[in-house]
Amino acid sequence: MTDRSGSDGTLSVGLAQIRIDAGEVDRNVDRACQVIEDAADRGVDLVALPEVFTVGYFAFDRYERCAEPLDGETMTRLSAAAAEHDVAVLGGSIVEDLAATDGVETPADEGLANTAVLFDAAGDRQLVYRKHHLFGYESAESDLLVPGERIETATIEGVTVGVSTCYDLRFPALYRRLVDDGAELVLVPSAWPYPRIEHWETLSRARAIENQCYVATINGSGAFDDATLLGRSTVYDPWGVVRASSGDEPTLVTAEIDLETVESVRSEFPALRDRRLS
Repeated sequence: MTDRSGSDGTLSVGLAQIRIDAGEVDRNVDRACQVIEDAADRGVDLVALPEVFTVGYFAFDRYERCAEPLDGETMTRLSAAAAEHDVAVLGGSIVEDLAATDGVETPADEGLANTAVLFDAAGDRQLVYRKHHLFGYESAESDLLVPGERIETATIEGVTVGVSTCYDLRFPALYRRLVDDGAELVLVPSAWPYPRIEHWETLSRARAIENQCYVATINGSGAFDDATLLGRSTVYDPWGVVRASSGDEPTLVTAEIDLETVESVRSEFPALRDRRLS
């Protein structure tokens, strides 16, 4: 077991930019479990996976067939991997079968959702986030899925963590709500494609700057019939400075989250205190 030092106000995060093959759930989950092990061996405290890493975001025709409940095989494997390797895991997101999920509040009695789950290093579920803003531009997501309703935060190694998903980056009110709830780090599992690189980088940096928190964007790698993921998983600090980033190939991006940086930025430049609208 790796000795970690989250109690000193730092958290090592690993963004698992894995290759995602359309519809190949077992293969994709195997890759995810392998990168969790690799990240733990490198001393990472929290590993985050991309959006719909199981089936592939753009494989819309396979959503229903590959949908799972929250206690299904994928999340069970991720929970076990977290506990085995003593590392927190964000199960980026899966296509959730709402009717089959038991014991967790759902936004509808049936249908599908784009759902991320955060496990702590004991493998215990700490929060569930279902994507709030469903993409409609040349995408079937808004037709296929039920939007989420709940916004939660959780504490991992002393750091308050929130989650949003991909298209949510375009809606700043969600991030302000997370910060009002104490978030110091927001994880953003995504399936962001070419050619919108500028949007990916600008929106992510803006969410970090305006909320004076860390924002970590976790994108996938790979090509689908009509889209190619642009990768570029990145950690932005509360000044909007890039602390670590990648190209578009599979990789593990690592960076340190430092609570002293959050505190000093908010103290030195108190924009959150000075706002007049909520």
